[in-house]
Amino acid sequence: MRANLSTRVADLSQRSAGDPAPHVRRLTSERTLPYNRRNLVKSQIKKRPAVEQVSELTTNRLSVYLRCLDHLSSSRVRTVSSQSLADQFGLNAAQIRKDLAWFGEFGVRGVGYSVAGLAAHLRQILGLGDPINVAVLGAGNLGQALADYPVFPRHGFVPVALFDRASGKVGTASRGGVPILHIRRLPAIVRKEAIRIAMIAVPAPAAQQVASFAVEAGLEAILNFAPGAVRVPAGVKVKNVDLTISLEGLAFHLANTFHGQEK
Repeated sequence: MRANLSTRVADLSQRSAGDPAPHVRRLTSERTLPYNRRNLVKSQIKKRPAVEQVSELTTNRLSVYLRCLDHLSSSRVRTVSSQSLADQFGLNAAQIRKDLAWFGEFGVRGVGYSVAGLAAHLRQILGLGDPINVAVLGAGNLGQALADYPVFPRHGFVPVALFDRASGKVGTASRGGVPILHIRRLPAIVRKEAIRIAMIAVPAPAAQQVASFAVEAGLEAILNFAPGAVRVPAGVKVKNVDLTISLEGLAFHLANTFHGQEK
């Protein structure tokens, strides 16, 4: 296989002396674009794009690709092509290649991607190298369910504390053992535990006040589960998760279909 790959690279190198097509230019020689033969992942040669250049849809798809790769890894699959990845998980092969091209060149033409190698690169791109500590603001049923959700730590997001102001909750813990602290302690705990993300799980009328307090505490990333949007200063990223909107989308589907057929 190594000989075949070397021959393919040499053939590409000897093509037209003019400006070659982009897919040819990427594979010209190992001296200019070295890759790890064992991992089948080339070195990232592109300067990392600015955050505002990469759409949220793109980063969402990167997360999907990572989950697919993790699934393949658990099945002991070592290499996969973009087409095979697309076929197995209902994705688009051209879109996969386009999304990855934002961040460099991965894989070897005719061979594919190393599952473990590409997954490692995607974790680096998504900022998942080290565990990220999370604060959950609001210790109601939803807040405690979020704090105890076992999938978060597996993906590198660690809820270290719940925050509330109800005297009956402060000083206790969730069923999973996450401590419930008074909300006024948030700034100190953010500094002490290096918390980087806040999840807001409070009633809608309190959401804006809680979001503003989270920003004052030094948090620059918020996942808001409260209905409605919250306003934050520039430089603070908010993602809103409104379950009601999702349910209404499903209700629309039900209202406009009849036994699987559009009305």
